[in-house]
Amino acid sequence: MYVRYSAKKGSRGRVFMMPIGIPRVPYRTPGEGTWQWVDLWNALYRERVVFIGEHIDEEYSNQVLATMLYLDSIESSKKIYLYINGPGGDLTPSMSIYDTMQSLQSPVATHCVGYAYDMAAYILAAGEKGNRSGMPLCEIALQTPAGVARGQMRFLIISLPPLKMIGILISLFQQSLYLQLLSDMWKRHVEKADDVQNEANELLRIRDYLFSELSKKTGQPLERISKDLVYVARFTAQEALEYGLIDCIIRPSRIKPDAPRKETPGIGRG
Repeated sequence: MYVRYSAKKGSRGRVFMMPIGIPRVPYRTPGEGTWQWVDLWNALYRERVVFIGEHIDEEYSNQVLATMLYLDSIESSKKIYLYINGPGGDLTPSMSIYDTMQSLQSPVATHCVGYAYDMAAYILAAGEKGNRSGMPLCEIALQTPAGVARGQMRFLIISLPPLKMIGILISLFQQSLYLQLLSDMWKRHVEKADDVQNEANELLRIRDYLFSELSKKTGQPLERISKDLVYVARFTAQEALEYGLIDCIIRPSRIKPDAPRKETPGIGRG
């Protein structure tokens, strides 16, 4: 809520209250002469601007996907502008956005306005070549994609040695009902281990795919990407530009008309 007091001389101070919720703005549909009040996000969507500013889960990714698919269906020759300021999110929903961007006929321009972490950084790099940008103070962080198996694997690593010992005992004393119960428990743990192994294999497949795509998008050798992303790799705007994650840094326009002209490669103006 925003409060503003009138400062005009000779008049009483009045309080103007901005309504709580999404602001509504006047918008005129191209080709029509009438204005209408629409919410801010609606107005931006109509201008082909999409924001990713939250944790990406299934519901949020479906909203982003539906918006991009609709914009692509009504005018496939125009750009879609994807603004990113978020922490990334779940692997599969984020991958659905990444893959959909590659399948659209409309070019997708990506722009980091604050920070892009984890899968949001992969989405940033997936924009149309030459149309990926960032603000001067933006921050980008990349890491190896992870799923839900990590915690289960840690549990199994801790619990497997004693379970192996139990398995040896069970193989020697199959006639005991108590040991039969332990045998059933062992089988369930083995099945759980198989599930974790299958998920680990899937994560490795996705990791290899994303690293290969990132190598194509950035021009970096696959070996370097695999080495750099063993741990979280953080980039400033300039470092992201040099690495190939973005193509330019958006700088403010010159304020003074007589300011010296100095063109810097990879630097754009807002």
